[in-house]
Amino acid sequence: MPEILEVETARVLIDAKGLNRPIAAVVAPDAWYLKRGLTPLGVKAALIGGHIAKARRRGKLLLLDMGGERSELAGATSVPNDAGRVTRLVSECDQVLGLHLGMSGRVLIDGEAAGDPLLYASNRDNPQWHRFTIEFADGGHLVMRDPRRLGAVELDPDEERLGVDAFDLTLAELRSVVSRSRAPLKAVLMDQARIAGLGNLLVDETLWRAGLDPARPADSLDAGEQVRLRRTISTMLRVLGRRGGSHTGDLMPSRLPGGHCPKDGTPLQRRTVGGRTTYSCPIHQT
Repeated sequence: MPEILEVETARVLIDAKGLNRPIAAVVAPDAWYLKRGLTPLGVKAALIGGHIAKARRRGKLLLLDMGGERSELAGATSVPNDAGRVTRLVSECDQVLGLHLGMSGRVLIDGEAAGDPLLYASNRDNPQWHRFTIEFADGGHLVMRDPRRLGAVELDPDEERLGVDAFDLTLAELRSVVSRSRAPLKAVLMDQARIAGLGNLLVDETLWRAGLDPARPADSLDAGEQVRLRRTISTMLRVLGRRGGSHTGDLMPSRLPGGHCPKDGTPLQRRTVGGRTTYSCPIHQT
């Protein structure tokens, strides 16, 4: 399922192949997929005529800064266009398109998909799963394909609702996050308002590598454990990023009922922590 590493792969693909291509059309067949009041007509008016100027990311949120000119719904004093809709032309569009991959979303540009095939969703190219499409004037397209329909598209998302990006997490920021909560450590690390980008697989991998019990109160970590946790997050993201994604962790092959710890062979403990299915070693994770 997409976590920070998969979203970063999508950002890299868009940065390489999607920038500065004039947008000729937008296909938004699923109005439910558009969030925070955005409508099919509204997203078309906001994007058509413009281009993607920059691809950014904060945690699991993909952010596309739009540039150029676009048609926008305007007031009653404007002249209706051929389709009968009132529009005006806006220069230097500064809007941001937010893409959420959800549990099974994947970005494709001109048929090329970002990242490795997903583990928990079909990777068939079923047109019914194309929830949102940007058509470029050169004939290419950017597609949000989402079999489970749990992703989303929004305009001008509130980026400040998210915590520090996991790639940029400093020791001081981690200490501030964990020291202020008695909630389970796993729940705190997965709270996107505190640290943005870490999901179920990455947190289980991190805590297994760091030797920390996911159910421990977050504020129970001593200074040394905080240092170890921060270092482990950084190393884990770098290593799994090179391998190809969140599903490539050392714990992953054993993360199933009956699995054993890859370090010491102990049967893994399976439980619910922070509302998510959690696997950990009862011997070396304390």
